[in-house]
Amino acid sequence: MIELVDIAWRGGEFSLSGLNCVVPEGKYSVLMGNTGCGKSTVVELICGLREPLSGQLLIGGEEVTLKPPGERNIGYVPQDGALFPTMTVSEQIGFGLKIRRRAEAEIEKAVSTLARELGLEKLLNRMPDGLSGGERQRVALGRALAVQPKVLLLDEPLSALDEDARDEMVDLLKRIQIEHSVTVLHVTHSSREAEQLADVVLRMEGGKIRVVE
Repeated sequence: MIELVDIAWRGGEFSLSGLNCVVPEGKYSVLMGNTGCGKSTVVELICGLREPLSGQLLIGGEEVTLKPPGERNIGYVPQDGALFPTMTVSEQIGFGLKIRRRAEAEIEKAVSTLARELGLEKLLNRMPDGLSGGERQRVALGRALAVQPKVLLLDEPLSALDEDARDEMVDLLKRIQIEHSVTVLHVTHSSREAEQLADVVLRMEGGKIRVVE
């Protein structure tokens, strides 16, 4: 589903070259590696927030190397959730559909369905500063899923959660991946998360990505 072919990128003193990776369709893949090895950069290259110097990036067999983020059919949850401070939970979830000029009825239906799936029904009128860490991540997940992406990219989605909230989120992520039939790439440092979630474990070392057997 996701394929990186000889990708090169440079930012300041950090660079990647000859980066190759395949994330299989319909699987929950977990990308691990030491701090600073470039895991988040890989995610940002895939979703279009960074542009490679060379190489190709394919999603579902289609080259998207130079396509803007909104045309890649990707849902992205950054590490801190990156919620908009002036929007309610309902507005956050519906944001991607609104900027795509979808009908109001379609937006309301999507928000209602995702709120039910994610346990957010009683929080739809809340602002972000009134949410717990786990609630914020569920809202960010709902916003990413609302556009019905082929691919879901999660950059350390559980790192800021306490143990109870983390276990709940693990169960939720696996259920959502199956129910939405979405290909997931989840970045983490945690071997426990990999054990709990991964169909495929990838490790990034020395600017290369390999499958962990």
